[in-house]
Amino acid sequence: MFTALTSIVGETTPGGLLAQAPAMVAAHGPWGDGVVWPFFLLFPLFWILVIGLFIFIGRRTWRRNHYWAATQGAEGVLRERYARGEIDETEFRQRLEVLRSQPSS
Repeated sequence: MFTALTSIVGETTPGGLLAQAPAMVAAHGPWGDGVVWPFFLLFPLFWILVIGLFIFIGRRTWRRNHYWAATQGAEGVLRERYARGEIDETEFRQRLEVLRSQPSS
């Protein structure tokens, strides 16, 4: 029993632990028990998600702007010219009537 007690006490002393440290590192590696969660996957995964988010937002914005520009048509151009002061109100109303009286293609 005394030998078992000395072996337990010997392992718990700082000298005993230091003596076993190289063996522990050789057996388990510098990570301890060898159970390592793959944190190295988080960095590329984060950047893949960020780049994917930028692509998603960019494509959505482009589609929305493209759709908006396509729906403007002749009436939108006429409104812009009136807003810039290129045509007066009477000319705007006349041209708007002409545009609305023609069947759209």
